[in-house]
Amino acid sequence: MRLLDGVEAGWAVALLLAGFVAVWMTYLLIAYLVGDLHSDVLEAWTFGRSFDWGSAKHPPLMGWVARAWTSVFPLTDWSLQLLALVNAAVALWFVDLISRRFVTGDKRVIVLLLLMLPPTYQFFAQRFNANAVLLPVWPAATYCFLRSFETWDVKWAVAAGATAALAMLGKYYSVFLIGSFVLAAICHPRRRAYFRSPAPWISAAVGLVALGPHLHWLATTGGMPFSYALREHGGKAFVPSLGEALLFIVEAALGLLLPALLWAAIAGRRLKMLPRDFLPMDPGLVLLFLIAVGTIAFPAIAAVVVGAHMPGVWASPGLFLFVVLVVCSTRFPIERFYTVNLLVIVAGMALTAAFIVAPLHAFYRNTHPLNEGRNFYRLSALELTRLWHRRFDIPLPIVGGDEGLALAAAFYSPDHPLYEAELVCPKTDEFPRAAIDRGWAALCFAGDSGCLDRMARNVAHAPGAMQTEFTVQSSLMGYPGAAQRVKAFIVPPSAAGMMAPMSAEDLQARRCKGGRRPDAVER
Repeated sequence: MRLLDGVEAGWAVALLLAGFVAVWMTYLLIAYLVGDLHSDVLEAWTFGRSFDWGSAKHPPLMGWVARAWTSVFPLTDWSLQLLALVNAAVALWFVDLISRRFVTGDKRVIVLLLLMLPPTYQFFAQRFNANAVLLPVWPAATYCFLRSFETWDVKWAVAAGATAALAMLGKYYSVFLIGSFVLAAICHPRRRAYFRSPAPWISAAVGLVALGPHLHWLATTGGMPFSYALREHGGKAFVPSLGEALLFIVEAALGLLLPALLWAAIAGRRLKMLPRDFLPMDPGLVLLFLIAVGTIAFPAIAAVVVGAHMPGVWASPGLFLFVVLVVCSTRFPIERFYTVNLLVIVAGMALTAAFIVAPLHAFYRNTHPLNEGRNFYRLSALELTRLWHRRFDIPLPIVGGDEGLALAAAFYSPDHPLYEAELVCPKTDEFPRAAIDRGWAALCFAGDSGCLDRMARNVAHAPGAMQTEFTVQSSLMGYPGAAQRVKAFIVPPSAAGMMAPMSAEDLQARRCKGGRRPDAVER
């Protein structure tokens, strides 16, 4: 009760979000005692080892955030797990900034609690990648656009353009958010006054200026992220793409199922008042409604037109709009009884997950490893480093092989070697010169014939190359777990490579499925 009374005092929301981070951080620490970081998180850190305006797969924002975070926090699992949850908490804070434009007190808390029910801000967020980085950026951009539309103020117009550009630097999927802003502005009853003001033109100019370096990078590198997106998600015929569009809408709706059920229980018979409350809603909510429609309609239309695979989980950064709309458009008051019960339900689910489900998950995964092989990432990286130093007195410079194992070796090895995409997903016949000079090592799971064949061809003509297999086994509290055979390939450096100083120019890490552009520098 005291927490709910402190919402308008300014401290309760911050405390609620801190509790959210603390409880779910506990869950991650316990549940993944034998599971290392997901390869998406390791990739974000790898991409951030140099400050570039893009990569062969994604725009640069996730790498920038990971680099900024690890310049303050240590390179550990808990550090990047904390990054993922802080990212989610910041997203919820921006959502609250939007909510407080329309409601006060308990309804603000209800919006946050309903969003804490689905897995978006816990399990989806824990894989800090190009999708998760949008969780705070989308509500931030929406808030700035809302304020710009309402006030026509120059500072909000600048903020709207800058945050929209930031969303595009997170993932090009954000073009649907920007398109939704345009749709909302054009369809809103107050559109004439907005477009007669300098606000939309300032926003557009600021956004283009902010995207300028990235657009230049795209022009000079052949648009590699677009090629990757089309290769991975495009090429579908009309009928399958129509199915993808329908599936996208269904999956997005399922993401809101649990909040919808709880809201229905709170509203009860008052649900029949929803149409009456919805029609005369605040002009700001009308704007949000139009944006929400666009964030679902535009991706579905694009899936059909372009013939693209459009996973429903990509809609997650924008689902907050629907919760804000439903709660904030209601004119009837919410009794404290319902708010307390919802808070107890959300807290109970989180605490149950942290202290009952997480230990069970950890013990289960000790003997039933995660599909990606994450149980063995750290152990394999440390063993590879040991094998390298048994032969050479220089740090392990470059790693390849299986993508997940190579990213893990770059992160978990004390040497922090550079991830070389041409040793993971080679796209040319030219072998990386840096790898020839400095030597390299690679890891493959023993059952991965594709990786083993690729690495065997790479080392076939390398003098002094070594191949060896070893077994790594997870353990939890002294109980032995699953074991995995891993094959290591070690190619020694040339004489020139042994003598030359290590430099960023010599050691280039290229991203998987990309071109020949360097993406990392020596740590």
